[in-house]
Amino acid sequence: MKKYDALYIFVGIAKDDVLEAYLEKALAEVTRLGGNVLEKVQLGKRVFSRPMKKRDSGVYVKVRLELDAAKVDELVKRYKLVEEVFRVQILAVDDRREAKIAQERAERAEIQAKKDAAAAEALAAKTAEA
Repeated sequence: MKKYDALYIFVGIAKDDVLEAYLEKALAEVTRLGGNVLEKVQLGKRVFSRPMKKRDSGVYVKVRLELDAAKVDELVKRYKLVEEVFRVQILAVDDRREAKIAQERAERAEIQAKKDAAAAEALAAKTAEA
């Protein structure tokens, strides 16, 4: 199984409970094909740069999932039949890139921690003088 990032766009949603129902229906297609949903993040409502199919905004949801590579095309075809899903984009996750990004984040966090410690030490020294 391979990891994928999927970006879903839902339109015509006024309440969060409706969005959750639409999302569960969309993610049921993944589990029906033998995949797993790893995480989901609601990115909120955004305005399109230009109207599409007489719609001007939609609710974006990013989902990380695992699925057999041969079943991705079938999943996209199923989403064309699901009315609640306005658009979906599925991209393969590059594990090497993800590892490098995680390493860079850890390095940045370490540098920031050193800066914070130095600033706290300087502040403590300054208050000790006074």
